[in-house]
Amino acid sequence: MRIAQITYSTKPRGGVVHTLALAEALAARGHQVTVWTLGRGGDDAFFRPVDPTVEVRLVPFVPRDDENVGDRIERSIQTMAGAFDPSGYDVVHAQDCISANAVGPCVRTIHHLDEFTTPRLVECHLRAITDPIARLCVSRAVAQEVHEGYGLAPTVIPNGVDADRFARAAGPDGARSRARWQAELGRYVLALGGIEPRKGSIDLLEAFALLCADHPDLSLVIAGGETLFDYRPYRDRFDRRCTELGVEPVVLGTLADDDVPPLVAAAAALGFVSTKEGFGLAAMEALAAGVPVVARDLPVTREVFGDTVTYAANVPQIAAALAAVLDDPTPADAKPGRELAERHTWAAAAAAHERFYEHVAREGGDDGQEIDLTDRQRARRG
Repeated sequence: MRIAQITYSTKPRGGVVHTLALAEALAARGHQVTVWTLGRGGDDAFFRPVDPTVEVRLVPFVPRDDENVGDRIERSIQTMAGAFDPSGYDVVHAQDCISANAVGPCVRTIHHLDEFTTPRLVECHLRAITDPIARLCVSRAVAQEVHEGYGLAPTVIPNGVDADRFARAAGPDGARSRARWQAELGRYVLALGGIEPRKGSIDLLEAFALLCADHPDLSLVIAGGETLFDYRPYRDRFDRRCTELGVEPVVLGTLADDDVPPLVAAAAALGFVSTKEGFGLAAMEALAAGVPVVARDLPVTREVFGDTVTYAANVPQIAAALAAVLDDPTPADAKPGRELAERHTWAAAAAAHERFYEHVAREGGDDGQEIDLTDRQRARRG
């Protein structure tokens, strides 16, 4: 098949990581795959090298200082729509709201549901769910939210994870890189995804402050965070709370891709306290590296991680869970978490997508119903 994968950015956000890994796995299965994206701020490549079997098409997108988030998203849609030609593809797969509004009839992966208040963004979000000819989710929990909110039943194909990459970072081959991070940061709790409301950053900060008295040698480290949205008011609140609590987190920003696995593997724990997630790729990567995870108690985290992580629902519970992980003289067995990560392969995800695409190409869509990917005859349901 000739497959177009569309994403909105070259930066290391979860949906972009998903797009590239899926594209490479589909190409390994013999498909002709092209990834389309917007090259924001002069970017002429993705955050990491892409396998040469995958074609990359970057559409230039020049930033403007005088536009708000809504204007930026509308211009992003218009820019991609003006450049993208669907006629050369058997399947067009949009991985986000911007892409789904830009490329016409498409498959859409709904990684998670956003909550917008401005009418233009609400309409954009709605169209990106209702207009595609077929829908996917990476977890049953998000698919259920879509069903309850929109009466649609997406097909569920879980994320893959490059477990070997994070396992290597935790092994002998990664010792030097881990030591470099530990020399720079000491013992640390890590959070990935930057400082933003959905990541529960202020909750993690306040939980960390509760730990400080008994863990004076511990640091809070935050990495990542490239986003289209303007979270400056939330970041201002975060900074004020840092001052009020006397906590000075280390904010690393966006890192080189090769720096991330050893940073994860060297952490004492991962604080994964998002208020909303689609799957939890960062937590799965931490499990692959044998790093204990404290996760927000959400339906999606219960579904994806089972009993391989420690759950917490609020700030005191997050603090207590982190303390229990950090102070445990007999750490929990990391093997179940590693095995869980190893089972989530991109090869399996690509095979499931292939079956999904075949159904969509043959039937013209999913009719708003979940497609049974276990049916080798691909018989139309109902």
